[in-house]
Amino acid sequence: MESVRKIRINNSIIGVCRIAGNSSVLLSELEMKDLYLPQIEEMTEKRRCEWLTVRLLLKEISGREREILYMPNGKPHLADNSFNISISHTGNRRRQANEAAGLGYAAVILNPERPVAIDIERISERIHNVKRRFMSVEELAAISKTDELVHLLLHWSAKETVFKLMDMENVDFQTQIHIFPFQPDASGQGSFEAKETRTERGEIFSIRYCVKDDYVITFAEGGK
Repeated sequence: MESVRKIRINNSIIGVCRIAGNSSVLLSELEMKDLYLPQIEEMTEKRRCEWLTVRLLLKEISGREREILYMPNGKPHLADNSFNISISHTGNRRRQANEAAGLGYAAVILNPERPVAIDIERISERIHNVKRRFMSVEELAAISKTDELVHLLLHWSAKETVFKLMDMENVDFQTQIHIFPFQPDASGQGSFEAKETRTERGEIFSIRYCVKDDYVITFAEGGK
C-alpha cells in the first residue's frame, strides 16, 4: 500500500493513507482472505478499495491484522478489544473516468484506554453550499477572512468527530455541537475546543487538527 502517515498523540496512534485503486492487490496483502471475501462480494470496486485499505492501514499502525466488527449503529470496534478505534475515509473531489482511480484517503485512530474519534475531509469549495446548515450565526461570524475554506472544513470535521464521540442519535450539528472561536494555525496543525449541548453534561472536547495540501483531519479522545 502507499505511504502511511503516522501520528502519535498521548496514547493514540493515527494513520492516514491514500486509498489504493485495485482491490485484488489490496486483498493479496491481507491474511484473513477467507473472512473478507464473503463480506466484499457484493460491494462495488470503489467500496472494496475503501474497505480493504482501512484494514491494511489498521494492520500497519497496530502491528498486525485485526478483525473489525460493527455495532448495529455502524460504530466499529475490534474483535480482540485491543484498542478503541475510529475510522474515516473521504473520496476524490472530482469524479474519475475510472471510479477506482483517485479514491481519496482513509484515516484510522487507535487508543488502548480511551474512546477516540477521527474525521478526514478533502478540501473542496462545496462546503460553502452547506455551511449554514451546520454552523451557528456566531460560528459563521468568527470564520477567518484569509483562510475561510480550511476554517469552514475544520468546523465541519470537528463536529463530525464530536458526534462520533457522543455516540448518540438525533444530534443537531448547528444547535447542539458548538465550536469555540479559533483561528487556523499557519503551521497547519493545532487544537481548539468544542462543546455539546445535546445532554445535561455539556461535555467539552479538545479537538486536534492537521491540514495538508488536499485534506483536513480532526481527532479527539473521550473520557475513560
